[in-house]
Amino acid sequence: MSSREIISFVVVLMLAGGITAILTPFVKKLAERLGAVDMPSARRVNTYPLPRMGGLAIAAGFFVAVLALVRPLDSELVGILLGAVAIVLVGAVDDVVSLKPIVKLVLQIVAATIPVLFGLRIDFFSNIFFIGEQPFISLGALAAPLTVCWIVGVCNAVNLIDGLDGLACGVSAIASLSIFFIVLQIGDPVTAMMVAALTGACLGFLPFNTNPSKIIMGDSGALFLGYILATLSVVGMFKWYTLISFAVPLLIVGLPLFEFVFSFLRRLFTGKNPFKADKGHIHHRLLDLGMNQKQAVAVLYVVSAMLGLMAIVLTARDEIRAMLVLILAAAAAWLGIWLFGVAKRRKARKQARKGENYEEN
Repeated sequence: MSSREIISFVVVLMLAGGITAILTPFVKKLAERLGAVDMPSARRVNTYPLPRMGGLAIAAGFFVAVLALVRPLDSELVGILLGAVAIVLVGAVDDVVSLKPIVKLVLQIVAATIPVLFGLRIDFFSNIFFIGEQPFISLGALAAPLTVCWIVGVCNAVNLIDGLDGLACGVSAIASLSIFFIVLQIGDPVTAMMVAALTGACLGFLPFNTNPSKIIMGDSGALFLGYILATLSVVGMFKWYTLISFAVPLLIVGLPLFEFVFSFLRRLFTGKNPFKADKGHIHHRLLDLGMNQKQAVAVLYVVSAMLGLMAIVLTARDEIRAMLVLILAAAAAWLGIWLFGVAKRRKARKQARKGENYEEN
């Protein structure tokens, strides 16, 4: 990597971050005027009213940096930018008027379809089960709908973890940094520039969003960040034809995706509406274990960073070592879930003993 490229990456990152930081106070006032404010409730963690729509500042910083400095913009990237405008508008409207879930989902699908119409597709998938002799499976007619599902899924996954101050924004910054280093390794400087812009936008917003936050990103931010991470991972990694390419984007957005799947299955198996929000998310469980917001966010930052490092290692090593890392990652995830359950059971027993002591007294 030349010194000129390094300077370009730094400039695009700083421009996106600077624009976002400058615009955030104005977006905060706009949100307050429009009534886009999160009020304290039994389900929410915030104890005071918080303006949302911070995603408008994040998106603006990203767009300005990309349009000013990133060249060339091919048809796929143009489609990504047009879809990004659509997803931000969907999120902004939802921040103001609270769209019905089904309406929001349909609009997300429409926005996710835009880059697909411009040629963005997951055309091949690694043949991880070694069916036949080919190392890759052509998705054919399934490429377009699966790409849309991937984009919508990551959008909602990032939205689900946006429950603590700075969590979704910081995790997205870590994920985008991971993509940055990976696309550099596979020789894609244009995607690297776009990811650098996303990282800068997140970092520019984070000072306003860390606990105690002054503004939250809202759906306009969470959906936008998820959308950009999903689409750039398709451009930069799903089209990187190696045996373990399927695992790299899954690891990078592993924390939001795990939360998404875990929350859906948990609600389904407990007889609850899988689309109805609750306080059973991972970050809520960390708070239940006695952590404060900053501690819980720090733990999840570390988890996200570890997953990102694993993804980087997967691209930097030979395939045998890469598969070993993947196995270790799965083992570490299982161990973490097991320890989480142990800690929860211990807390329940402790509370039960307190209740017994109270009754005796």
